[in-house]
Amino acid sequence: MMRTTITIFILLISALSLSAQLTQWRGPNRDGVFKETGLLKEWPADGPAQILEAEKIGKGWSSPIFYNNMIYTTGMIDTLDYLSAVDMEGNIKWQVPYGRSWNQSFPDTRSTPTVEDDRIYVQSGTGRLVCLNRETGKEIWAVDVDKEFECQYHVWGNAETPLIVDDKVICTPGGQKTSVVAFDKMTGELAWQSESIGGPRAYASATVYEFNGHRFVLAVIASHLIALDPNSGEIKWTYQYWKPEEWKWQDNGLIWTNTPLCKDNRIFITMGYDYPAVMLEMDSLGTGVSEVFVDHTFDNHHHGVILHDGYLYGSNWFDNKRGRWVCMNWNTGEIKYVADWDTKGSLVMADGMLYAYNERGNVGLVKPDPDGFEVVSQFKISKGAGTHWAHPFIADGKLFMRHGEVLMVYDIKNK
Repeated sequence: MMRTTITIFILLISALSLSAQLTQWRGPNRDGVFKETGLLKEWPADGPAQILEAEKIGKGWSSPIFYNNMIYTTGMIDTLDYLSAVDMEGNIKWQVPYGRSWNQSFPDTRSTPTVEDDRIYVQSGTGRLVCLNRETGKEIWAVDVDKEFECQYHVWGNAETPLIVDDKVICTPGGQKTSVVAFDKMTGELAWQSESIGGPRAYASATVYEFNGHRFVLAVIASHLIALDPNSGEIKWTYQYWKPEEWKWQDNGLIWTNTPLCKDNRIFITMGYDYPAVMLEMDSLGTGVSEVFVDHTFDNHHHGVILHDGYLYGSNWFDNKRGRWVCMNWNTGEIKYVADWDTKGSLVMADGMLYAYNERGNVGLVKPDPDGFEVVSQFKISKGAGTHWAHPFIADGKLFMRHGEVLMVYDIKNK
């Protein structure tokens, strides 16, 4: 009886470990939707109250992450990528290097840390995957993924945020040796490596897709969307998004940054540069996908899209400095509006409202309405330097923003 009780206890602990809540880029499901409630539906004229500002976090476009009353964020200092732990007084508790930054065009840090319990997972711009202790910043294990698996880079190195699935951490080096690899999240030992589809690494982070009893990792290389069994790494199906005759910018694949957005049997993929967005539909057996519709308006650059009440929201690409805001019917592909608000930008959602951060530094609280783009309130980010590319993060009634080396936190709780 005692042995049975101990066995059950161990199984329960293992199950709890596998289902631990992740704190990660673009929210718990990587779809840009945060689970916060009780937030303001309108801001004061000069914006919500700023409650924290911290500098010297390094240059970057990654999102800050908030967990257990501590902010974790990455940034490039000199030639290295650093992870910083910042308390709610704005003090840097610890700051540690975790790998070489990308050393060519646009080297600033892109990878957002993934937090699970007492561990943080992050990748450097040159593909060093690291697991660190959350309390101290001490390195637990590391793997030079891009070097070991002979990654083939596109133009701007590694921008991937590691994905935790059950007992594994997953990333996507691409290249001729493999496309996707998984490691034991506690030890860093290789769990599996997929076959190679060929082609370079992309910039999009993987996600988990579940439908009709199927559970896949959806990963992206520069040319293909790949669905894999998370337990074995077996590739179940692929979809070639890059078609050379439609892509005039480079000859080795797409500049693909957006994580696929999934609901039921459908998967939406999009990128900028006038390249068509595609709605895919997976068959009931989970053996392949087919195109439902192809769209030439909603070419989201690298800012993420939101699905809410049957409509997709986000911005599109006119050129690298300009874009407009778009709403699309998820089921039909009908474009409901194309609206101006300065220029394109990133978008997340919480408590029934959209939070837009455009590339001119304006932050807007937007009502999700397919009849029009309505900015209820807005304010401007004036601190920091460089492009406004970091996606917002929302937790604990707070809005976490980052512009270059400056971290800012705003109180958006409805008192």
